[in-house]
Amino acid sequence: MMWWKVFSACRVYLAPCFRVKSHYHCRSEDTGFLGAVAFLNALSRNPCRFIHDKMTGINCVTYWQKIFEENGISEPQQSSEHIISHVLGGKTIHNLTEEALSRSLTTEQKQMIWNLCSKRLHHMPVQYVIEEWDFCALTLKIKPPVFIPRPETEELVSLVVSELAEEEDVLFSVENAGWQNSHRAARPLFLEIGCGSGAIVLSLLHFFKQSYAVAVDKSAEAVNLTRQNAERLCVQHRLQALQLNVISDFQKLTRICGSVDVIVSNPPYVFHEDMSGLMPEILRYEDCDALDGGTDGLKIIKAILQLAPTVLKDRGKVFLEVDPRHPEMIQNWLQACTGLQLTYRATHRDICGKLRFCELQRS
Repeated sequence: MMWWKVFSACRVYLAPCFRVKSHYHCRSEDTGFLGAVAFLNALSRNPCRFIHDKMTGINCVTYWQKIFEENGISEPQQSSEHIISHVLGGKTIHNLTEEALSRSLTTEQKQMIWNLCSKRLHHMPVQYVIEEWDFCALTLKIKPPVFIPRPETEELVSLVVSELAEEEDVLFSVENAGWQNSHRAARPLFLEIGCGSGAIVLSLLHFFKQSYAVAVDKSAEAVNLTRQNAERLCVQHRLQALQLNVISDFQKLTRICGSVDVIVSNPPYVFHEDMSGLMPEILRYEDCDALDGGTDGLKIIKAILQLAPTVLKDRGKVFLEVDPRHPEMIQNWLQACTGLQLTYRATHRDICGKLRFCELQRS
């Protein structure tokens, strides 16, 4: 059997997380933002001290960490380390040698650090600042407003891979499916709904080397970014990325996909009333349509489950990342929707013990 564990409990994740702020915290964030703007306006008039003073990489980390702390930037140490290591050519500060960190920075390096840290002071997420991020075993291009992949979504990929590896021989049958050619070997055909940067579908294509996939998103920016990442990873010949809305383009999506083995999605699932409480990094820079799941957070999830029986092969599966309140709500909804031909198989917890992933199967 094949097993692939992609999530590390020690992974540090920066800024964008679904954290709801208290009213006090909200005022504090706003004050910090205004303070950061004032700081930048003042310092930008005379940045010569930073640009021309002798400074090493490790000194620079400390310097910007302090500035981030003083201006209310979340995870100031990690933010500083990621930006400085990016400029110095490392994935993280721990990937750099002591010599590299102790070497005096060039004027060009300090100017680049200044430009990137200035963006972070405006609460831009680090992923957008450095324009890339690691997800599972891949390095993806990231740019606003496309949704930034979260650590728990790595757990979703790990779940899909481990579940499918156990059932690979019986689940993946030989069928012609939409745009696939009939001579291709029988391998999983995935459909990702709401592909964003392509993190999920590209990770699955990376693991299942002979698989093919269709990825859809209603955002043109997301579809273009998925295509760019597919090309960077040299899997564009196994992926069809399309700008489609799972609700309004239901019939078109059905025709294009044909029969698929697996539907996987990290859909918008935040309850609408919780949107205003998200962190400023999220609200100012990320596409809110990739987060807002409507009144009960189930608007897109229900559309996916209504689509599933029409495109899934027999025994085909659906894997969803959801709000911890959703598994019970989804099961109740399925019981009320007679004849949907979907069986709720399991709820899986994330590394924090929250009910985070739903697994369903076409019956």
